[in-house]
Amino acid sequence: MSGERRPSGSRTWSGRLRAWVRRTGSEILGWVLIPVGVVLMPLPGPGMLIIVGGFALLSQHYVWARRLRDRLQVKAVEAAQYGVATWFRITLSALGGLWVLAAGVVWIVGPDIPEFEVLSFGFGPELPAQGWVTGIGVIISALVAWGLLVYSVVRWRHPETTMPLVDPAGPVEVSGT
Repeated sequence: MSGERRPSGSRTWSGRLRAWVRRTGSEILGWVLIPVGVVLMPLPGPGMLIIVGGFALLSQHYVWARRLRDRLQVKAVEAAQYGVATWFRITLSALGGLWVLAAGVVWIVGPDIPEFEVLSFGFGPELPAQGWVTGIGVIISALVAWGLLVYSVVRWRHPETTMPLVDPAGPVEVSGT
């Protein structure tokens, strides 16, 4: 009996269990990633990327998530194209990444800051969440930002969009017939 093969349409009990775990696991992970990304939005870390990852996982199971993912993808591509349309924007984005990298280094070094209060929350003499874990998270965010910038330039910055609209040889005369 060990040499017999099952018909191709039927699956073993263990195969069905693996498929259920894979489906349920990706669904649970998608539902977990969305609130984690929301929490990370104001904190150091790639919160928006985690939210998009959660919707990408949920889009395998839900039509509403697929529609939302498709709209997010269109908006992300539009934003990337807008962000790399001019060299000035590209330079500002690169400098923004440098600023985030510097902030990560400052969080690792942990200088003393003046004590102050905002909405009854006291800050100082240390930075909030000071330490290497936060600093490394911020530095990773800068590296991800630079990677996305390079990808966007390579993928969506087309040389024909940067060509001058006027011919440098001068106006072209067209003779009428």
